[in-house]
Amino acid sequence: MDERAAVGILPSFVRGSWWTPVEAADAADVRDATTGDLVARVSTSGLDLAAALEYGRTAGQASIGALTFHERAMLLKQFAVVLTERKDELYALSARSGATKADSWVDIDGGIGVLFSYSGKARREMPNSRVYLDGPVEVLSKDGSFLGRHIHTRLPGVAVQINAFNFPVWGSLEKFAPAFLAGMPTLVKPATPTGYLAEAFVRILVESGLLPEGSLQLVSGSVPTLFEHLRLGDLVAFTGSASTAAHLRAHECVQTGGVRFTSETDSINASVLGPDAVVGTPEFDAYIRQLVTELTSKAGQKCTAIRRAIVPSEAADAVIAAVRDRIAERIVLGDPRAGGVTMGPLASLGQRRDVLAQVAKLEAAGGVLVIGSTAEPEVTRADGSTGPAPDGAFLSPMLIRFEDASADAVHEIEAFGPVASLLTYDDVEEAGDLVARGGGSLVTSVATHDPEVALTLLTRIAALNGRVLLLDRDGARSSTGHGSPLPTLVHGGPGRAGGGEELGGIRAVLHHMQRTAVQGSPDMLTALTGVWHAGATANGDGQHPFRKSLAELRIGDQLASASRKVSLQDIETFASFTGDTFYAHMDEEAAAANPFFPGRVAHGYLLVSWAAGLFVDPDPGPVLANYGLENLRFVTPVSPGDRIRVQLTAKQITPRESDEYGEVRWDAVIRNQDDETVATYDVLTLVQKALTTA
Repeated sequence: MDERAAVGILPSFVRGSWWTPVEAADAADVRDATTGDLVARVSTSGLDLAAALEYGRTAGQASIGALTFHERAMLLKQFAVVLTERKDELYALSARSGATKADSWVDIDGGIGVLFSYSGKARREMPNSRVYLDGPVEVLSKDGSFLGRHIHTRLPGVAVQINAFNFPVWGSLEKFAPAFLAGMPTLVKPATPTGYLAEAFVRILVESGLLPEGSLQLVSGSVPTLFEHLRLGDLVAFTGSASTAAHLRAHECVQTGGVRFTSETDSINASVLGPDAVVGTPEFDAYIRQLVTELTSKAGQKCTAIRRAIVPSEAADAVIAAVRDRIAERIVLGDPRAGGVTMGPLASLGQRRDVLAQVAKLEAAGGVLVIGSTAEPEVTRADGSTGPAPDGAFLSPMLIRFEDASADAVHEIEAFGPVASLLTYDDVEEAGDLVARGGGSLVTSVATHDPEVALTLLTRIAALNGRVLLLDRDGARSSTGHGSPLPTLVHGGPGRAGGGEELGGIRAVLHHMQRTAVQGSPDMLTALTGVWHAGATANGDGQHPFRKSLAELRIGDQLASASRKVSLQDIETFASFTGDTFYAHMDEEAAAANPFFPGRVAHGYLLVSWAAGLFVDPDPGPVLANYGLENLRFVTPVSPGDRIRVQLTAKQITPRESDEYGEVRWDAVIRNQDDETVATYDVLTLVQKALTTA
């Protein structure tokens, strides 16, 4: 039987169902990176991309938009659990792409980890609502009747992913998670060589029944007309080559049509060995371990991999020898399914040809291959035997030395495989200049234990990198590594690296939202944002707000306390009890000489403590705990004889999706007998969702 007839067309998931073309004469073959066996055929012939996008803008927007940030976060956690339960299926497929078990862990478990991470961050750092507030309120009138506030709301279109072949799971999920949290449906277009792995994780999520309608679509194959159907409100996140990114960015829909476009592209990343990191130091050893890891992990097919090893001139020979020894000791090249193999093939024979072509250019520009070879290597086969594998995309790790560190080619040409170039420098400033020659990178690492070296380099290279890793003896053991993007930190970089920020905590969520300045009255802003603003209507119904569960409590519920007089004896007692005998509280003459005080004044923390006594309801009830204060400011000093009172208003109510309680943020204002503001702050409490019954 013809192998193509035995292997079906990889399906797409669009408009809520699986789709394959009726005719697929143009189908591309996808082969096992090790054996050359046909894995899948890929075609989108006849696929209605415009309809898929419209489905996302309508059904997807409606389903995700009805959820709050916390509800979306809980779904991300459930997605992660489902994928974890079936990740063995993904590992089996990943091996066909040339990935070792360790490589697959980075891609599969790394992607699942992104879902868990964003779920947790969103529930901790975002409100349980659909609008995100950005920054403090701006008072735009003297009497406080007109305010301004920046808010973020979701974009009304579809988040389109165009992904690279090297991380088919992580690369999709690190974009999907923040888009989903923002409330944007996603359309994933994976790279053809590993699209079958993306199809597998999407199928698992579809079969779980957890996906809101239209929230995730998959296009398995080429999308030549995609940009013709994009419009204002849509977003494209591209990962791939800088040349392709430049071509896509030039499209009319991006230039004048309002479509957001972000890219994360090939990057000539660097790793600098500090002059203090000589042979025998922990920093030298850490540098060598990291360099070999980056050469061989995913066979060097990582956008964050080290492409330029920049070392002191006198250390070059030692670095070469140490790298050669570690490769000989640790690296076993072969079929990822064979025991003991630590480095697999590249993703395809085409990719292997591309890498060899780039190596030839580097050699023509003056580079000398000092480790490795361009010849077909001997590898470990699946049965444990060794020998050549002509149908596999194997390359041995290569280190290319440049005597002329200023050669243009080494700072411009990226061999996207197990290849790095060795450059030397004579002083730290020159090392910084060499890093800068890369034209903008995703990451540069620096191995040094000298803070002055680190500071000098950081000030020269920080603006040219999305991330800088400082590697020394104190952090090397726990370091996540040069090539490990984290969902909590920016993943992207300036210039050649594309200018994107695909990860980066909540800022990545906000990338999928529009920031808008909203102006209006306190009542209007309170209604729109779900956060009480000073001057808005307050509800003083006579019932202490601490007696109300979340089900009963309303934004604007308020308590105005009785007043309490502050005496000199109170101040001295507090000073004696706490040990806070700062002169402003204990020495009349010294306090009066201070331009901020009229004489002896009460401790700020005495006033906050008394304020709690003025507003707290002491009996057991729905308020479970006070877990902090935020934004505390002392505004007006309080002298002996003054009276204080507190006004407490329910400012924001955030139910927790996974608990029987939620967070209430209270606006607290302490005023004196002249109605002057003494202090302002937010009180944070945990409150039951409903009153318990005996």
